[in-house]
Amino acid sequence: MSSDIDPITLAVLAGRMEQIADEMDATLFRAAFNPIIAEAHDASHGLYHAVSGDTLVQGKSGLPIFVGVMSFAVKAVIDKAAGTGALSDGDIYIFNDAHMGGTHLSDMRLVRPYFHDGELFCYLASVGHWHDVGGAVPGNYNPSATDVFQEAFVLPPVKLARGGEMQQDIIDILLRNTRLPQSAMGDLNGQLGALDLGVRRLDELLGEYGADTVRAALDALQDRADALMRAELSGLPDGRWQATDFLDNDGITDTALPICVTLEIEGDRLVLDFEGTAPVTAGPVNIALPTAVATAYVAVKHIFPDLPANSGVMRPIEVRVPEGSLLAAQFPAPVGGYTETILRMIDVIFSAASLAAPERVVANAYGTINALSIAGKRGNGAPWVMFSFYGGGHGGSIESDGLNHGNAPISTATIPPMEILEAAYPVMFRQWALRPDSAGAGAHRGGLGAIYEIEVLEETAEAFLFGERGRFAPQGVSGGAPGAMNVFHYEQEDGWKAPPLASKMVGIKLRKGQAVRLETPGGGGYGDAANRAPDAVARDVALGYLSAEAATETYGPAWQEHTS
Repeated sequence: MSSDIDPITLAVLAGRMEQIADEMDATLFRAAFNPIIAEAHDASHGLYHAVSGDTLVQGKSGLPIFVGVMSFAVKAVIDKAAGTGALSDGDIYIFNDAHMGGTHLSDMRLVRPYFHDGELFCYLASVGHWHDVGGAVPGNYNPSATDVFQEAFVLPPVKLARGGEMQQDIIDILLRNTRLPQSAMGDLNGQLGALDLGVRRLDELLGEYGADTVRAALDALQDRADALMRAELSGLPDGRWQATDFLDNDGITDTALPICVTLEIEGDRLVLDFEGTAPVTAGPVNIALPTAVATAYVAVKHIFPDLPANSGVMRPIEVRVPEGSLLAAQFPAPVGGYTETILRMIDVIFSAASLAAPERVVANAYGTINALSIAGKRGNGAPWVMFSFYGGGHGGSIESDGLNHGNAPISTATIPPMEILEAAYPVMFRQWALRPDSAGAGAHRGGLGAIYEIEVLEETAEAFLFGERGRFAPQGVSGGAPGAMNVFHYEQEDGWKAPPLASKMVGIKLRKGQAVRLETPGGGGYGDAANRAPDAVARDVALGYLSAEAATETYGPAWQEHTS
């Protein structure tokens, strides 16, 4: 029936359904209590297939990584409902088990079946990064975890609501397993509100157009995404290209971990084979298979940005992940640092794709979210947990220099503003600035990383860092140079110290007036630095992006003729 729907109706329905998901995003962003959702937009909403769980529509403001993983989350609920034989209008499932639904335990998933005229039509889902869900480390990024139980409270798919009636015992369990119950309750209510809005909007849409027409539109959109992806692949050369990059370590043993990919194009098919990647690790840089597949989708979507955001895009693509690798970890392997690993996956896919179609990719971005948690107790005894992630430089491209101080390419999230963090927590930013000389050189240079220096204002606090790129710099492409590596220091009574594992550390004791300092990586360069315009080099020097010494050493003295 999908072929029978006329193009105008299809376009209207596509816009209406995208608007439903976008409104659900906006509802949660306005209502959430914690700044990781409210300010950074670490959340997502979408519509999912009633039988397969495949992504039908996703909001444009949420995290792209959730497009793929949430289909696995919905499938986990479908399987759970099939096993129990019970699914009713008004049911809502909740869980955070990352091995079933992807990403990590901080991401709380709510899945709600949507019924129309007594028949299951699709699923609505909401996912948001809760501020704290128990575990050994406030904020849940524990670089020394050796299983998921040291990372957070693990919740399998359970019914939060049965036929529209909330299950208070489930809420009680959730709130008992967080250091910040008020924040958790606020985020939960925000997600419930988003799902309620999605139901109302779908009622309006199906009431206006009918279930058959809307279903036909969803099928047509999937088919068209498939056809568009095949057309894009057919326009690229056939061949096999390989790339390898490394994680610093797993947080337990100081050994580099390779992430490998072979990219193969044959006609209108693409294979991404990760054979050669390091095995499952003791520490929490593992990811579950759903996360690996979703990451491949995110990378492909970056390379082909005009494609729609639904599962039809992935039909011509095969993702091969070797069993036993850190990209296919089984429960209860720790997965808390999934962000670092998926960023490296995207880097190697970009590097391999640059050998096939350099005009379509950018050089490596800074490649770490630098999950930094600072926690303690206020003067009145109330606990506080400042968890945030931080920006860095993006890679240069065939068209332009990389973005300075951007957010990670796994997301459309924003870095929480300094003013919000200072208002919410007893900290003061001594510095929030661009990092000079951090960009990878190239015909188009990478973007600059950033410098953050954060002072503690309470009597005592404890800091935890889960980062990467402290040993392996973001790579350039097409002859571009790498960006600067990640640097972290923390202040003690006898001066500044550095973590033994470069980018990961737990239990950093801080006193009032002491600080931590992050210097984040710059992006890789694009093209040979010898081809950079001297006036562009002079402009970077004038703006303070590049020191005169580094400019002359990297690009030669010609830039000096363009100074005023």
